[in-house]
Formats: sequence, C-alpha cells, structure tokens
Amino acid sequence: MTDGRRRLTSTVLLCAVGAGLAFVGAGRTWERGYTHGPTPASPDQTGADLVPGLSALALVALAGAGALLATRGWARRAVGALVLLVGLALVALPFGRVFDASTAWPALTAVGGLLVVAGGLAAALAGHRWPGMGARYERSPRSVGGTTDTWNALDRGEDPTLR
Repeated sequence: MTDGRRRLTSTVLLCAVGAGLAFVGAGRTWERGYTHGPTPASPDQTGADLVPGLSALALVALAGAGALLATRGWARRAVGALVLLVGLALVALPFGRVFDASTAWPALTAVGGLLVVAGGLAAALAGHRWPGMGARYERSPRSVGGTTDTWNALDRGEDPTLR
C-alpha cells in the first residue's frame, strides 16, 4: 500500500469513527429530569433532543468520509473543507453541555467531532495528492463501445462471455 493510499484510508477511517462516536453520543441520554422552558419536556433527554441537528451532522460527516473515497484532486480538498466545517459544528454544538451534563455522552460527541475535524483538515490540506479510486471505476470510450458490442452479440444470439 502506498503512502498516499495509507493516508487516504486512515483519514476516511478517522472521519467514519468520529462520525460514529458523535452519532452514538447524540442518541444517548444527556440529561435526566425536567428542563426549564415553556412546556415540560420528557424526563430523559438525548443529545439530539437538546441540540437539534446533531445526529444529522454526524450522518453528514459519515457521508463526507465516503465522499473522500469517491473524489480526487481539488474536489477532495473541497469535500475535506466541508467535513472540517461539519466537525467543527459537532464540537461546538455540544461543547457547552460537556461541563454541565451528568453523563459523558456530550464529551463523547465532542471527541467524535474532533476526530472529524482532524480528518477533514488532513483531506483539505493534502487530499489533492492522494490517489483516486482507480481506472477500473471510470468510464472510457473503449468500454462504451465494448458495451454496445456486447449487446449486439446478444442480439445475434452469441454468448459474449465465451469470447
């Protein structure tokens, strides 16, 4: 495995693990008991209840990890910048509750956000130098003609797999 491919793999894993931690943390109970507000809330409140959009941001970070694999060059740097911004939001949104909460789930969510920030920063700075997925996933003019030839062979009653 080349150095660039190793860095791409570790960055994608870093983003995916961070997004997973943030998603799990957002789904757990952060506060027990009633909160102050115009209407009484349920006794147990998850991070997603207290900070709307937190779970969605974690899913966007996970999608960004996949997009890092699918892009290359300057597009990967742009995806890295987007993942970096999502990671910053995953750190900032639960940050005020990290010190007030009676559980560690807000801190876990923020730690997941920090991992996403690290992965997004790495991709934004150096992602354009990492290799792409490979030519086998790209469409070439030869493959388009080959597909047409395959259909024509099937129309003639030939088995194109025996060629």
